[in-house]
Amino acid sequence: MPHIDRRQALKLLAALGATGLASACSVGTGDDSSEDDGPVSDRPVRIGLIVPQTGGYKPIGDEMLNGFQLYLDTNQQRLGGRPVDLVIADEGETPESGLAAVDSLLQQQVLALTGVANSAVMLAIRDAVEESRVPLIGSNASPRSLQSVVYIWRTSYVADEPGLALGGYLAREVSANGEVAIVAADQPAGRDVVQGFREGFGASDERISGAVIWANATPNPGRDTFTEPIQEVIFRDPEAVYCHFTGSAAVEFIRQLRDAGFEGPIYGPGFLTEGNVIDQLGEEASGIVTALNYSADLDNSANLQFATGYRKRYGASPTTYAMSSYDAAQVLDKAIRSAGSGVTSQELNLALGRVGQIDSPRGLWQFNQPRTPQQKWYLREVLRDGPVLSNVLITELATLG
Repeated sequence: MPHIDRRQALKLLAALGATGLASACSVGTGDDSSEDDGPVSDRPVRIGLIVPQTGGYKPIGDEMLNGFQLYLDTNQQRLGGRPVDLVIADEGETPESGLAAVDSLLQQQVLALTGVANSAVMLAIRDAVEESRVPLIGSNASPRSLQSVVYIWRTSYVADEPGLALGGYLAREVSANGEVAIVAADQPAGRDVVQGFREGFGASDERISGAVIWANATPNPGRDTFTEPIQEVIFRDPEAVYCHFTGSAAVEFIRQLRDAGFEGPIYGPGFLTEGNVIDQLGEEASGIVTALNYSADLDNSANLQFATGYRKRYGASPTTYAMSSYDAAQVLDKAIRSAGSGVTSQELNLALGRVGQIDSPRGLWQFNQPRTPQQKWYLREVLRDGPVLSNVLITELATLG
């Protein structure tokens, strides 16, 4: 298809999607009984799940798979009343491996795609998804620059939002003459997180005027990976550190920062202490304050069901990775039912704009015009909760999206 024709087609489809989203605002809450009256069929729907199954991002991929599978387990392995043929492809660690996973799933004629852990992968697969006209419900990676898309929806967040949510709070906590050192992995997600934090804190505020300390972006860091950035932190002697790392990188950075003698408060997006990071760090994680769109101790009926079921099945508290993937399944469930028995990928994409509010473990949310959630963000602190350390909910920070 010539480039200009493709752009015109995308604009037309975007307009149709906007109509669906506008309709969604009047649909009401996700417990509308009319959604149970849709068609039920024994003809399977094939869904492609893209998650890391190898490499440093595998723990995140496992959480995403767990969340999606838990929804299927509690809904008779059906979405929209139809049995699900779930096909899993390994995202790996690189844009190239992620694109190969998408290509493999598209060749298997999936009705829809979901998953994607790495922002660099999301950017790499954008054109392939849009040109295929097969909707992708992303459940983790969500770069800020991913805009004007028609077939890509996200149940997670936009990557600058945790920084936006936490920036204003931290600006009130740091003393008038204090400095906050900003440290992040030099990759798309890290740059988005930093940009959001600077905007939320106040980009012209002298307390964050120092240059951002960029660290090597690797999911498998060694004992000397963060030596230079941490030396810079110690040299500046800041009142607080704001940082963005995940998984093994978060463990190593925090451990090396404490070993280097930094005793001040540490802040960051909630990914800093998600998953098994707290278990690996132990008391070294105590007191870390984060912002995230989910906490496992949120007091609502949807989270009680989700968190209880997750702990029973997997023996651990759920994370935002699992929750967003669970919600991706819930979104697909509603949209497939709405689209009808003869659903195609294009019809499903239009139906996604009509799903209305989602009764989620994070609280009620709905898609906004850019196809990302309008949702609450929460302040959490690593504290002892009975016999274990966990991310304890402190308060609501903001509604973004």
